[in-house]
Amino acid sequence: MADNKKYKVEVRVWIEETEGAFLGIGKIWLLENIQKTGSITNAAKEMKMAYRQAWQLVEEMNQRAEIPLVEKLLGGKGGGGAKLTEAGEKAITVFYEIEKRIKEFAEKETQNLKLNL
Repeated sequence: MADNKKYKVEVRVWIEETEGAFLGIGKIWLLENIQKTGSITNAAKEMKMAYRQAWQLVEEMNQRAEIPLVEKLLGGKGGGGAKLTEAGEKAITVFYEIEKRIKEFAEKETQNLKLNL
């Protein structure tokens, strides 16, 4: 008889534009950490990522987005920082909404898979 292997449909979500992958979970986590810490430097540290890599990802997202997602703040007494624009906050929300719907679909397909295998 059939063995008891459990199959599961898994998906990984990213948003593409003409130049390829634009926004995936890694960049979403970076945006969330910038939002939380108020700084690209601290967001990078939180993710155990080199500052240079975080900076490049932010620059890339800002250049490829219709509206920049991260706004750099000029230094003052407390130094500079960064914050998400309204577009950056919306990007996080939209990404998670899409991911949730796709994962729900994958879960339904997993149920169908068990019936067919």
